[in-house]
Amino acid sequence: MSARMTLTAWLTAALALSAPALAAPLDRGRGPYHVVIETDPGLPRQTLYRPANLAALGKARLPIFVWGNGGCDNVSNRYRYFLTDIASRGYLVLALGHLGPGAVEHGWPEENPTLPTTPIDVTAPANSYPEDMKQAIDWAIAQNGAAGSPLKGHVETGRIAVAGHSCGGLQALTLAASDPRITTTLMLNSGVWSLGSGGLPGAAKVTKDSLKQLHGPIVFINGETDVALPNAKDDFSRLNGVPAFRAERKGVAHSGTYWLPHGGAFATVTAAWLDWQLKGDPRAASWFAGADCRLCTDPRWTVERKNIP
Repeated sequence: MSARMTLTAWLTAALALSAPALAAPLDRGRGPYHVVIETDPGLPRQTLYRPANLAALGKARLPIFVWGNGGCDNVSNRYRYFLTDIASRGYLVLALGHLGPGAVEHGWPEENPTLPTTPIDVTAPANSYPEDMKQAIDWAIAQNGAAGSPLKGHVETGRIAVAGHSCGGLQALTLAASDPRITTTLMLNSGVWSLGSGGLPGAAKVTKDSLKQLHGPIVFINGETDVALPNAKDDFSRLNGVPAFRAERKGVAHSGTYWLPHGGAFATVTAAWLDWQLKGDPRAASWFAGADCRLCTDPRWTVERKNIP
């Protein structure tokens, strides 16, 4: 693989992975729950990450966190450390794609891909789509009421987050703009392109106008040298009427921190946002709200806020 890659080559490398196998023992995550990774016949295009012992939840229920992969890929365990950490904190994680080879868990093809300078064909085939996110949500809600389902009574069906890395973030925005069930949106190393229609294969319908359709809070998490950072900044500047937060981590590129232990700083901030938006945790809110919010005063982060006191 060359040292520099066009976006097309980068996506091709991501989409070419297959053959299930895990690279290492399961990362426990930093939350109180051990995590199990599962597949289900009723959910053939997704993988579940959830607390293994549902009885340990007591009266608590699992909010839903749906994840889209970079490159609109269909291999979920590329983000295993990150997703396991989120699930260990008491979330039902539904990640697009199957379990791929263990090698995918060691990083992204390139920290910062070379982006094309002319519009690309957003209608080209992809391995996952926003409809796969919707299917995952439909399934989780149905399982919460299904007789005999291990998840029966354990899912917080009114608290739903959609999120994704790069192209996966565009998938999340696509669904959030059209599905009233979505509580909050997280775009990691992502932003609608200012080139062409704004989308990518796998997220063909997203445009800058999708931002106008949001009805709930949104957070952008990028790296300081992230090639998607200009798109995220432009998206943030266009938002009005919904709470919005933009966080930019120094020394981080488009590849984020997903392959650091427990998913690194991006998992920490993602979990704090989820705990605030989906669980109402005031300690988590202090990461984002207030004049001396935790991220506001951390020199490793550059932040912007709208409609957040």
